[in-house]
Amino acid sequence: MIGLFDFLVKPDGDRYNNSVKVGDKSLILNTEISNHQYINREAVVIEVPKLNTTDIRNGDKLLVHHNVFRRWHNMKGIEKNSRSFLSEDRYLITTDQIFLRKRLGSCEWEAMDGYCFIQPLKSTEYLDVEVERPLVGVVKYTDGSFTKGELVGFSPGDEFEFTIEGKRMYRVMTRSINTKYDYKGNEEEYNPGWTHSC
Repeated sequence: MIGLFDFLVKPDGDRYNNSVKVGDKSLILNTEISNHQYINREAVVIEVPKLNTTDIRNGDKLLVHHNVFRRWHNMKGIEKNSRSFLSEDRYLITTDQIFLRKRLGSCEWEAMDGYCFIQPLKSTEYLDVEVERPLVGVVKYTDGSFTKGELVGFSPGDEFEFTIEGKRMYRVMTRSINTKYDYKGNEEEYNPGWTHSC
């Protein structure tokens, strides 16, 4: 099945990432279907649309919006699938639901146009109660508007948390990145320990 505008994808693994191996046992971290932090966001492209305006190809791995594979309860408490649902292992998504792409056989993620992924920094202020410096980070994945490794600042309210390969990052729209900083030498990336288990 080839769509006109929508990509046909399947989840890379299960719909939810809510368990972790502890020895030879599996520990369930969350039983809620509505918690977005435990929804799988990695997909594999089965078919690209006929009117594909991107360079995404069949077999590419994608990082998608958390609502693609999500289940939810309607007002009557009945469990429903997202509007992307076609069958248990087939989903239709549009380009605005895609944030990162990894080519088949490649090891490097590439950000889609309009997005950058930024790793937060540890706070260096002695009396600061926050562990993380607010609205500042290092560019890890870019759409080409910024250089990978640049220290940048961004506007509040446009950062969305993702865990990518064991590292917590913020997806920030490129237009919301408004400051470039020089490295001072005391910056340290912040990655809380819980990200390694998910």
